[in-house]
Order: sequence, then C-alpha cells, then structure tokens
Amino acid sequence: MKVAVIGLGWMGRIHLRNYTEMADVEVVGVMDVDKEARAQAQEQFGVATFADLDELLKLDIDAVSVCVPTSLHHSVGLTIIDKGIDLLIEKPLAVDVQQGRDLVEAAKAKSVSLMVGHIERYNPAVQRVKELVGEDMISITIERVGPYPPRIQDVGVIKDLGAHDLDMIRNITGSEFKSLYAVKSSTLGKHEDTALITAEMENGVLANISTNWVTPYKARKVSVACESKYISANLITQEVKEYSAFSTYDAAYSVREWPLMFREPVKTELTDFLGALREGKPMPVSGEDGLRVLEAFERIFECAD
Repeated sequence: MKVAVIGLGWMGRIHLRNYTEMADVEVVGVMDVDKEARAQAQEQFGVATFADLDELLKLDIDAVSVCVPTSLHHSVGLTIIDKGIDLLIEKPLAVDVQQGRDLVEAAKAKSVSLMVGHIERYNPAVQRVKELVGEDMISITIERVGPYPPRIQDVGVIKDLGAHDLDMIRNITGSEFKSLYAVKSSTLGKHEDTALITAEMENGVLANISTNWVTPYKARKVSVACESKYISANLITQEVKEYSAFSTYDAAYSVREWPLMFREPVKTELTDFLGALREGKPMPVSGEDGLRVLEAFERIFECAD
C-alpha cells in the first residue's frame, strides 16, 4: 500500500518509522512545514518530502496518517477526505464536537475510511485488562501523570492525556458515560495542567481519572475493581497483576502476574489500520469512537469551567 505521513513531530516520526519497517508498504511522501523536520526525514528514511499539503496529495496515495497539532486536524482532515483518501487521525479527533462531526460526516459522504489513533487500545496491558474483567466490574481508576511537555501548545492536559483515558474507560467497560464531573486547574500556562475526572457509566461502573503535567515522573496506571477480583496494570512496563477476592475467612488473597510479550502499540495500530483497508472491514477505532470522546470533553469543560 502507498502511504503518507502529514506532520513530522514526535508522533509523526513514530508513524513514519513504523511504516518504513512494514512489508508491502511504500511511504510515497511526508509533509511538514518545518524545513529541518523534512530534512531529517529525508536523510533518515530516504522519503520524498513536501512543504505543501496539496502538492503531497497529488501523489497516488492509498492511506494517510495525520499527525499534525490537534488544532489542524479539522482543516487537514477535510482536505484529505475531499481527495477520497482513507486516513488515520491521531487522537483527539478534533478540537471540539462540531469539528469532529464535520470530519465524520464528510468521511461518510465520500465513502472514506476514517480511523482515530486512540493508541492505548493497542497496549497489550490494556488488552489483557479488558480480557480479565467480567460482568461484575465495580470501578476503574486511572492515573496518567508526568512533567509538562513543551511540544504541546494548542491543548491542555484533558484533551492531550485525558483523551486516552476517556476512550479506555469506554473500551474496557463497554458502556457510555451516564454522568461526568470534573475539576481542573492551570498553573504552568494558558491551558489546564491538572484535572480530576469522575464518571458513572450507563452500566453502573464508576470511573476516576487523575491526570496532570506537574508530576516530575511519568506514570500510567490502571486499576479495575470487580466483585470477584482486582486487576492492576502498568501501561508503561506492560505489567498486569490479578488479585483474587479478599477472603474474610483466612484474611488472605492470591496474586497472579500475567506475563506479556512487550509490543510497540503504534506498529500494531498501523497494521490493524492498513489490514482493515486491505480487507474492506470497518475501522477498528471509528470516527464515531473519536466523537464520543469529544462529547465527553464538552461535558467535562461545562462542569469544570
């Protein structure tokens, strides 16, 4: 398949590297407005580079990864869709619900496949947690914290980090948000850098997210409480532990560690994306999935403002 990458920041370079390592995939071009980023991509990967999106889209392209800043997802995405090219847009789908809806509706009108890059769905630890939970789930708690990333300028911690967890909660619980509450604060810049989000899902599961850019170390942890077990996962090390229900009879519980083969989620994601296109299947993470997260953002900011 002939693919292209638009945006050569941190995530765009990861997409580019993975595409170049895939069999039966040809990177026909990459685009970025930054001259140095284009030069690095050309030197490292030997790909054709473009400073203008329209010039890139004149090529014969089967699929595109959109890795530009969130504020540009709408305009860049619509341009690609108008050309009839299938695309994966990095999370979040867009800045707001209206822009996200524009993208989803335009893709449907043009019969273009649109996938959203909610990468944690491809984390082996998240996949194992989803396998382990049952119908007796009580709550899910997520911690996603770290230092302030200077590369993120157009959104705050809720839309950058929180996007992962809102989608993860929907994915693991298999339910939609019934109630959403949040508080946030801004201490390092114009956008919020700390947020506490609490939710109740339609199936009764309770959820809590603690996320910030003021912690000096990076942490990504998920805990799920069920009536029959307790599951904890470290999403960075991809380690998962399953605790049996606590026994009041002998005041004990057992612990099982689930070994996982470490995998790079982006490679699995892109393989899934291209595989679905080749086989004519629905996108694994649809535009509608991305839209549900944007709708959750809207409810969160209404509550937290």
